[in-house]
Amino acid sequence: MTSMSAASITPVTGAPFARIMGVGSYRPARVVTNAEICELIDSSQEWIRERSGIEERRFAAEDETVADMAVAAASKAIASAGITPDQIGAVIVATVTHLLATPSAAAEVGYRLGAGNAPAFDISAACAGFCYGLSLAQDMVRGGSADYVVVIGVEKLTDIVDPTDRSTAFLFADGAGAVVVGPSTTPAIGPTVWGSDGSHLDAITMSGRYEDLRNEPRAEYPHVVMQGQVVFRWAVNEMARVAQEALDAAGIKATDLSAFIPHQANLRIVDAMVRALKLPDHIPVARDIVKSGNTSAASVPIAMDAMLQAGQIPSGGLALLIGFGAGLAFAAQVVELP
Repeated sequence: MTSMSAASITPVTGAPFARIMGVGSYRPARVVTNAEICELIDSSQEWIRERSGIEERRFAAEDETVADMAVAAASKAIASAGITPDQIGAVIVATVTHLLATPSAAAEVGYRLGAGNAPAFDISAACAGFCYGLSLAQDMVRGGSADYVVVIGVEKLTDIVDPTDRSTAFLFADGAGAVVVGPSTTPAIGPTVWGSDGSHLDAITMSGRYEDLRNEPRAEYPHVVMQGQVVFRWAVNEMARVAQEALDAAGIKATDLSAFIPHQANLRIVDAMVRALKLPDHIPVARDIVKSGNTSAASVPIAMDAMLQAGQIPSGGLALLIGFGAGLAFAAQVVELP
């Protein structure tokens, strides 16, 4: 019997902790009002506002791609972080609307950013995607896989939404948000509370498969379909619990927060979570959905950037983030604001 080799693998060492170093966002130029949405669905501006809180949203131009928006947002985040593109150690793009099976949107984004040969990959976790990516980035920095990671949430939902569908056409919109995650000597991103509930796969899904277009010439182009009441009840009942678990895991009380930045799914869901968490009135809450609609994986970083740019929340303060959507996937963490 041969003896085992005395050689050992050199351990990988990373930073003791990780933090968000910079943030950036991109909103398409075209503003779409409720009145315009109502031209194609049987609804009213008042109904949309009461149902969702949305007054307007942004739609990307026809020739504007997921990668275009991602590069715009990430470039701002990189500048905000004070690093150069060649320092990027990984690019993570959270999206469900990059309609190429391969190559990934992240590969194109990394190349266009000037990130050299940095590893790049997409993740599909719907509206929870950005918070998933943030968790992965923290682990990469602390594990020694990368010094700086760009995390981008980006969606062009107008590519997969039926503009005549009364249940979804008024909700979804386009945009991108990004952060740079880098090393820290103090804890600045809390433990992630995340998961998925596959028993509700049909709550938010597609109307068909893309392969149907190949097999059946008259097949309808697949679009998002949603059981609104199922999603609403699940979000209100379950996500406040997940948010509280993220606070507990970070050792933070709601009164310690400088901001609450939930996924911008519906203003009624946001307000219900605020009540369930018993957040004090003085804590700013993201309500970006009013002007931006539901941008899925992009909504949390877009809202964070908007609040920072407006001076509504302080650099160095603590914010509770939570994303939730199709899957039904969810993730939440407490972060120190850049």
